[in-house]
Amino acid sequence: MRRLALVSLVALGLAACQQQAAPPAQTSAPAPAATAASVPHAPEQPHAFSADITAGDFAAHLKRLSSDEFEGRKPGTIGERLTSDYIVEQFKRMGLEPGNHGDWFQSVPVVSTELQNTDVALDVAAGGGSEKFAYKTDMVVGTLQADPDVKLDGSDVVFVGYGVDAPEYQWNDYAGLDVKGKTVVVLVNDPGWDRNDAALFKGRAMTYYGRWTYKFEEAARKGAAACFIVHETEPAAYPWSVVEHSWTGPQLDLPSSEDPAPRLPVAGWLTHEAAQRLFAKAGLDFDKLKVAADQRGFKPVALNAKASIELRSKIEHTRSVNVLGLLKGSERPDEAVIYTAHWDHLGQDPGLKGDQIFNGAIDNGTGVSALLEIAEAFAHQQPKPKRSVLFAAVTLEESGLLGSKYYVAHPVFPLDKTVADINMDALPIIGPEKDMEVVGYGQSELEDYLKAALAAEGRTMTPESTPEKGHYFRSDHFNFAKAGVPALDASGGSDLVDGGEAAGRAAKADYVEHRYHAPADEFNPNWDYRGVIEDVQTLYAVGEKLAGESTFPQWRPDSEFRAAREKSMQQK
Repeated sequence: MRRLALVSLVALGLAACQQQAAPPAQTSAPAPAATAASVPHAPEQPHAFSADITAGDFAAHLKRLSSDEFEGRKPGTIGERLTSDYIVEQFKRMGLEPGNHGDWFQSVPVVSTELQNTDVALDVAAGGGSEKFAYKTDMVVGTLQADPDVKLDGSDVVFVGYGVDAPEYQWNDYAGLDVKGKTVVVLVNDPGWDRNDAALFKGRAMTYYGRWTYKFEEAARKGAAACFIVHETEPAAYPWSVVEHSWTGPQLDLPSSEDPAPRLPVAGWLTHEAAQRLFAKAGLDFDKLKVAADQRGFKPVALNAKASIELRSKIEHTRSVNVLGLLKGSERPDEAVIYTAHWDHLGQDPGLKGDQIFNGAIDNGTGVSALLEIAEAFAHQQPKPKRSVLFAAVTLEESGLLGSKYYVAHPVFPLDKTVADINMDALPIIGPEKDMEVVGYGQSELEDYLKAALAAEGRTMTPESTPEKGHYFRSDHFNFAKAGVPALDASGGSDLVDGGEAAGRAAKADYVEHRYHAPADEFNPNWDYRGVIEDVQTLYAVGEKLAGESTFPQWRPDSEFRAAREKSMQQK
């Protein structure tokens, strides 16, 4: 590709956008200060796309993908069809080939479970009386077994701390406990998080044991009938509204034929206040037990309480799609570098007042726009890459990384021929940054590639600023990592050219508080694209080098994913 210096790149994007500038539209969030010299305005359709990575092209993709017409890009809706058609249209225009053995789509089987009795309450008998916990207000709940009728009747309630069984950390909250048929209450995040104890797990940095998905998986493996996670905003890294929105409407999963692991009949979340009420009803102090659960030697505590709930759900079997575009390598077409970005978001919620569409502009219109821009750059690159490059817009990330999970189980390129995955999810648009942050810092040699690309731009690589939020386990690169494929998830850092780290962290915190998984995550015509465009160019440079080499990047010696890679490579 004809690579431009940053100044020229931005100038080109500005010129293209300013020629078609529209009056600023009202948005749900205050826009950053804009100047004609720094902020390209979104172009109107149709748009003439450049061969280069530009602000104008990026904005054109982003505006379209996050428009109301796409209805929040919910799998199984018209939004899916519009989104997948748009991505294929762009791949075809670039001259890419269908990426799934001659097909643009990889069909992903989906089971949909939608709670019908949304007036449901969790009834807990304790202390000679009973306490009711209301749906949405006090708790959210559903079944993970795709069963239309689930009844929990007088299930013993047990507090099992963090709900973790981690032999490598010499920690087992279930030790000596039989929870078959019982309801377990667990804390979010890892042991050691609350006290910032580096001697427990990884201190403030979340491991997979801290993820809510793990909590449900482990409770099911232990035979529990129900599991409720106590939500608190800081350790969870998102407010209760995110949990509420995410558990509203149809819940999507892979069928048991694809993922036969045990699943809970009842799974849900409790608010912190609801947990306090529940424990008080049983004569216990939740906050004191929470502190005790953070100590080695903690023992599960039975609440002398019994939980009952009845769920009626509509079960449907359907399919969604991963959208795959391929550029074949000129010398080693059987080896592939993969770029991933999830196209799906949360759709609509007709129960909301006012704006009901979760447009998902940042999450993850930015990632898909970056995927398309990088694909465009590779399509015009001369000479062509020696290795193949696969561009995968995957589905069902918001439902538990299901599209990438299915791809890894059914890869187009064998995993031992898959060089690396470069994932893009919710790229910040907060102006130019001096750095890029690596999620899961210290995992693989891919960071060496990133560091070199950034050095060429006069920028630096930094560890993620909030490792306690467990972002490495929250996007599609994680499924590749679990299977042993080196995976990189990096995006704009927090050290802004204008305002430094304080401004960068404030901007990211503002997004999480006001727009993340909310209808307010909308396209803003006044965004400053300079930083995100530089980030996209950097990620292209990393893949460009990988696609031109013959070596395979490795995991670091202490990475938990190294063994899986070594095993797969030995089988070659």
